[in-house]
Amino acid sequence: DFKIDLPAVAALLTLIGFSVNDTIVVFDRIREVRGKNPYLTPEMINDSVNQTLSRTILTSLTAWLVVVVLYVAGGEGVHLFAFVMVVGVIVGTLSSIFVASPLLLYLGEGARPKGLREERPAEAVP
Repeated sequence: DFKIDLPAVAALLTLIGFSVNDTIVVFDRIREVRGKNPYLTPEMINDSVNQTLSRTILTSLTAWLVVVVLYVAGGEGVHLFAFVMVVGVIVGTLSSIFVASPLLLYLGEGARPKGLREERPAEAVP
């Protein structure tokens, strides 16, 4: 029997912070790998995610183990907080790795599809 109370809201805000931080780390690596290239390719995203994967997993696994212990050994007052954190750390980590980066490519930052011409400015007519 869970009620949304102040600890649950605190857990949700903490999870938002974790997820945003992981996503920023991945996006920063994408920016570094991209360099001055005007188009983002799936290979760049794959390299960036692979480079930050161990850091993301170790950070999330450490936080997850702590909240599992908190859920098991904690009192009744922290069960909701710990439960939300246990589920949320997993969901946040998966979304940072498998959702955010492909979404960046899908929403228009990706490479120009083959077959499309590069648009040139119209020439002025005297």
